[in-house]
Amino acid sequence: MKFLCSLAFSGPSELAPLARHADATGWDMLSLSDHLVFPEELSTPYPYTPDGKPFWDSSTSWPDCFVTIGALASVTERIRFVTNVYVLPARNPFVVAKAAGTAAVLSNDRVILGIGSGWMKDEFDLTGEDFATRGSRTSEMIDVLRKLWRNEMVEHHGEHYDFGRLQMSPAPTRPVPIYSGGSAERVLRRTARKCDGWLSPPSNYEDLKRSIGALQKLRREYGREKEPFEYVVTCRDRSGVDGYRELEDLGATAVMTAPWVRHGGYVQPLDVKKRSLEEFADQVIARMR
Repeated sequence: MKFLCSLAFSGPSELAPLARHADATGWDMLSLSDHLVFPEELSTPYPYTPDGKPFWDSSTSWPDCFVTIGALASVTERIRFVTNVYVLPARNPFVVAKAAGTAAVLSNDRVILGIGSGWMKDEFDLTGEDFATRGSRTSEMIDVLRKLWRNEMVEHHGEHYDFGRLQMSPAPTRPVPIYSGGSAERVLRRTARKCDGWLSPPSNYEDLKRSIGALQKLRREYGREKEPFEYVVTCRDRSGVDGYRELEDLGATAVMTAPWVRHGGYVQPLDVKKRSLEEFADQVIARMR
């Protein structure tokens, strides 16, 4: 079992100290969340709260994922970085390929691109990308990204993207893994068919059981059951060594958490966060290894 610490809602000045501490205490991965802006009035509801309102306010920091990875990679040695999740279809695929590929090169291939289709139409309007086609464009963008990271001349002729022979450099020495977030049926199908891993939304045990089972079935249907695949879960009703063993038995290969939340929420002093990383590493990670 791998362990991934979420850096969501941590201030920019906290990121490097937390990354260094997580690297030193045995954590496997760090996750970085993504939004471009926070409109004063949202045109689409937030899908994960009953009233459709986000649980953060407009002053919450969302630093650029790949600039941040570049900075954190320079102060760490082995820990990997996951975007959870990067709103892929709100961007141009060439810009994403260049940013993620460069971050992978500079970090010695410690980047995982975790993607989502997005829910905030306002961000798509601002970047000039079509919100209505975001699902089909996400699927095609995965193919485009993989081509652009080959370090050779490539071309693509698809429904949404069309270009002749070209090469993007620098390129990672191996393909950047792509994980997909979400639990809708169409998302699970795309994840099973095209991706290297799955990032669960915050879920309870029974929901995770259904989603992991569905993904395993789909991967068999697509003939991909023998290929490496990560199941990264965030579970509301299982914790501690015994709880994580249960998740492991389900098929989960990694658990995502922010260990300081048990002290009263995401917003905590830096020393509390660092101490929480140490305690979790001693009480859980060391015992699971």
